Formats: sequence, structure tokens, C-alpha cells
Amino acid sequence: MLDALFTPQTIAIIGASRRPGAFGHRLLAHIVAGGFAGTVVPVNPNADELLGQRCYHRIAQFAGRIDLALIALPAAQCREAVREAMEAGARAVIILSVGFKEAGESGAEMEAQIAEMCRLRDVRLLGPNCLGVINTDHSLFAFDAESCPEPGGISMISQSSSLCTLFLERLAGARLGLAKMVSVGNKADLSEIELLRALALDPQTKVIIAYLESINAGDAFVKAAEYASVRKPVIMLKAATTLSGRKAVAAHSGEMIGQDSAYGVAFRRSGVIRAESMGALFDLALSFSLQPLPQGDRVLVLTNAGGPGIMAVDAIERAGLTVSYLGARTSGLLRAELPAAATIYDPVDLLGDAGPERYRAALLAAMSDANVDAVVVIAAKRGSGELLADIAQEIVSCNHGAKPLSVCVLGGDTQAARDRLLYGGVPAFDSPEGAVAVLKAMVDYVAWRNRPPRVVTRFKVNRRRVERIISRRLRTGRLHIAEVKAKDILKAYDFQVPPGHLATTVEEAVEHADAIGYPVAMKIVSPEVVHKSDVGGIRLNISNRQGVRDGFDLMMLRIDQRLPEAWVDGIYVEKMLDRGQEVILGMHRDPHFGPMLMFGLGGIYVEVMKDVAFNLAPITFDEAMTMLTSTKSYQILVGARGEGGIDMAAIARCLQKISQLATDFPQIAEIEINPLLVCEAGIEPVVVDSKINLRAG
Repeated sequence: MLDALFTPQTIAIIGASRRPGAFGHRLLAHIVAGGFAGTVVPVNPNADELLGQRCYHRIAQFAGRIDLALIALPAAQCREAVREAMEAGARAVIILSVGFKEAGESGAEMEAQIAEMCRLRDVRLLGPNCLGVINTDHSLFAFDAESCPEPGGISMISQSSSLCTLFLERLAGARLGLAKMVSVGNKADLSEIELLRALALDPQTKVIIAYLESINAGDAFVKAAEYASVRKPVIMLKAATTLSGRKAVAAHSGEMIGQDSAYGVAFRRSGVIRAESMGALFDLALSFSLQPLPQGDRVLVLTNAGGPGIMAVDAIERAGLTVSYLGARTSGLLRAELPAAATIYDPVDLLGDAGPERYRAALLAAMSDANVDAVVVIAAKRGSGELLADIAQEIVSCNHGAKPLSVCVLGGDTQAARDRLLYGGVPAFDSPEGAVAVLKAMVDYVAWRNRPPRVVTRFKVNRRRVERIISRRLRTGRLHIAEVKAKDILKAYDFQVPPGHLATTVEEAVEHADAIGYPVAMKIVSPEVVHKSDVGGIRLNISNRQGVRDGFDLMMLRIDQRLPEAWVDGIYVEKMLDRGQEVILGMHRDPHFGPMLMFGLGGIYVEVMKDVAFNLAPITFDEAMTMLTSTKSYQILVGARGEGGIDMAAIARCLQKISQLATDFPQIAEIEINPLLVCEAGIEPVVVDSKINLRAG
């Protein structure tokens, strides 16, 4: 799919320089030193030979066909260079130069023009403002970095040039290899979407890692990431998760950044393993590339230090994994190998004077026990560094690839032990929590891979009714749909709504209240009033006719005093509900990922504690239930009405209905149901208040 980028036969370097240390000189030197077996075509109008390669004054002088063109020229010269490269047959172009979108409006315009030129000729463009591409399987080192990596199974996509070089240094220090590395820069054409699909099918790539600052085509990203994750682990570090970070990225790459919560749910939907830091990205890459995936979530701890062992057990439970215990037969066999003071329960405490032989006996027992899916090994330095290194070597000898090992090495002067572990294919960590974290990521990935097929329920709804309401609003430019019409829309999508009517006079209000039955609630209806309580526009628990008359007159008086210019449609008289738990459901259409659903318990749980859950539409019933159970307030709901609790399945169905509504009508920007009143099983939730906002255009 991207053969011209990853496996070119002929490479042109437009801007190859005679000056050692210059960008164009370094690029040519790296390609030559990397052992590229194809044809190299340096282009420099002032040179006939460079680094043993014939140099061309113009690319048109080369008689053959160019597959890949690397451009290392000032930004103002790049457009013409791209045109000449395409005329020479280039099917892929990499612009390593800076001064484009990241530099301002004129640079962005120039970048867009080049991207359009490439699109019209079906030429793939990488960059600009990037470092290039590495493919060790093809001996292709078209990259501005010092070290040429050995072949390996990790491939990296990065929007940051500096993180590319940092990761190469970390790989070299760990004596690990690389399959491919792509620095995407400004992503004028090629982005993580095409690269994920290509690397998913690449036989050399075992693990894909990525550093991203922005994702623009959210729906396409989710599909590409899921396509890749089904085939191999995809690990991503998403930067710009704070407001300050998003502002920095806007200055850095000229991109607008979506809400971090949207990225989180997109990653979960597509099976992407999220790293929270550069260190975590490296640790996860090591573990997934070196160790087998676990068959389950049962983790056994082996330790020679009681405190760190307990910390590991705590970390396992906090991560939602299962603390494992050796079976009776294995325990008996291991007991015969250990001192009487050793503990064979989890954690298995080998005692402070444990040497290589105890670690070997315990590891072989753990590896053979059917109750154990993964092992955390803690090796704390108690004697010489040589002893710890010998223990590390014994751990490596037991690393047979049947179950994942995650080793925590503690104490000073542990480098020799760490080196032996790493060179033997076993990751080493600085803390029990770090050792457990990678296993948690592995277990979650396996669970995602084994998930049941997604089945999105379609409810029987009155779509025509909603089409009429939305079309009328868009024609008149009234994008805010207040409670009355919002409830009409929700009612059309099978939501339960309390009986209610709009009244324009006191007499109508009393008539409606009598027909509905007391007590009633009364609410002001105005397109210019979003928060009714702020203007005295809501009255509750009205129990008689006089209360309705007084409420009507008082609300109309207050709205006239506080918002004299406001248009008032009337007063909505509605049946007052006296039972149930209040929850909040909503949808916000993210600019990159589309409709994002929200659930939370009402009151301080949303406003103060921010205890909310998100997911992307369309949503399945199981995904809706996971949203509910992932909140801290879930236990309040299941116990809120006595033993039976709230009907959680009914809330999940309401989330599915919002999902269907948002998917059916892309014109809807936001939906808020606040509150939705929910009760025990058998009683349908009721929409107490709601509002909907539309998108202009």
C-alpha cells in the first residue's frame, strides 16, 4: 500500500549538501551508511559527486525513474522541488523542511498547495516538518538521527521529531531493534490512519507504538486503529491532554485539539493501549514485544522482600486483577524446595537470603501451575550486585515464553542485573506498581481481543416527527430547542415523558393542571432562557388551582422584570413526579470523533466530583452498562432503592436511544437530559427536563 515509502528502489535527495553537518549532507550520509541496496540520486546544482555517489544538478538529469524523493530545501523552494520530483516519476515524497503550517498562515497555505499537487497526481506526501522514515528490513535509513537501529519487531509513528530520536536512543541502550519508524510531522497527507493500516499488515512489525498530538479524522482513526489492534498491540501516548497542552500544540502544529475524554473513549473502542508518559510508552513497548500475552488475569507474586511483595499484591487488586495462589500440589512440591520460614501464599516470600536456586524453583512452580496466568518477580538487592545479576540470569533461564514475566529490581548498583534481564527478553521495572501496570495493560488487551461481536440495537422510533421539528428549527435559525420541543423529540425516540401542556394564559394553565392531576410543576418556556431557575422560571409541587394562578402570574412578572426583551412562549404545566433517583444523560458531538455520550449521577457527583463516564456512539447494551459500572456512584444506584436497587438496564437502554438519536441526526450538536428520573425494575425512567442544541449549517 505504501511501497514507494517503505521499499523504494530509487531514492532522490533533493537538497543534498556538500557541507558536513548540514541537514542534506546528514540525510545522504545516513542512507549510504545504512546500507541501502537501491539507487541513490543526490541532487545539488553545485556538486558532481557526494559521498561516493554521482550527484545531479537537477533531478531531471537522472535517466531512470524515482520512487521516493526526500526534500531538504528551504520551504519556499519545496513546491517546485515536489513538482520536479513528480515529473521524475516519484510516487512518494518526504518533505523534511520546516516553515510550513507550524510557522503561520503563509506556511499553511504553501503546505496546502503542495498537498493538493500530490493528491491530484496520486503521490503520497510525508511531512513536512518531519525527520523521515526507517525500514530496517529494507536497509532504509532515510532519517535525520544519529544511530541506525538494528532490526526488531517494534514500529513507531510519531508526530514529534525529538521523541523519535529519544526512542531510538532508548532502543539502542536496551539493545533492542526496530522494524519501522515514521516521523509524520505536520500530516499534510499521510497520517497515523494510513500508517496504522500499513503496519498492521507488515510481517516485521510485532508491536505498533505512536506519539500523537492531534487526531483530525476521528471516525477513520477509530476504524484504522481497530483494524490494527485486532492484528497486533497498538500502544499510544497522546499528548496535549490539558488546556495548556492543547494551546501549546496549536502553536506547535497549527491543529485544533479535541477533548481528552474523546481520545480516551476512542482508544478504548478501538483497542488501543494508552500510555500515560514516555517512560510508560517504552515499558509497554518492551513488555508487549518481549513477553507472551496472558491467558487470564491471575497474577502470582514472587519476592525476597516482604514490603515490596505486599505493595505488588495491593497494586494487583487496585488494577482489578486477581491475586493468584499456587495449587495444593504445586505448593507441596515448592514447600520441599524452600526453607521452613518461607511463605508459599501470595506473595510467595523466598526470604531475604534467597539465591538463584530458590528463584528457579519458585518460577518453575509458577510456570507449571494452572492457577497462574502471569508472574511478578521482585528481586531486591540484599548482598552483592553479582548475586543479584545471578538471580536475574536464573529468571531469564525460566523465561520459556509460556506466561508473561514482569520483574521489579530494587536497590543500588542493579544495572548488571537489569542488563541480563533485558538481554534475555525479560522487562525490568523500578517499582512493583510499574511491573503490575504492564500486566494490567496486557490483560485488558486480551479481553478486548476476546470481546463479543458488537451488536447495536435499533429501537422503533418516529423519525419523521424529529425530522419535521429539526427542519423547521434550522429554517428559522433557532438552534436551541428548549424543554417542550426537546421532550417531543425524545418522546419520538421512545423516552417516557410526564404528561404536560403549554399554557399561554392563566385559565389554560388551570385547565391543564386539572386535567393532569395535582401536584404539578410549572416552567417558563422561552428560547432565551436556558437556566430557568436563574430567572425564577420554575415552581414545583403546586397542589391546587390557586397555586397555579399565583405561580403563573409570578413567573410572568419575574421574567418581564429580569429579561424584558425575552420572547416567552408560555408556561409549561407538567405532572409532578415524587419518586426516583436523578441521573444525567447527555451527548456532545466532538469535532473529531462525533457523538460522545455521557452518564453521571445528579447533583455534586457530576458538578463537584466529576464522576462521569463517556463513550462514543453508536453504543451497544454491554458498552452502555460498562459506562454505568465505571462510575464511582454506581454502588449508590444499585443500592439506592433497597435490595433491588435502580433498574440499571433501563438506564443503559436510554443511553442506547440517545446514541441512536445522535447517529440518525448529525444536525444535533448537544443533548442533555437533566434529570432522568429512574426507579426500580419494571418502571421506565422518565425525562424530567431536557434541552437540545443544533449545529448551524
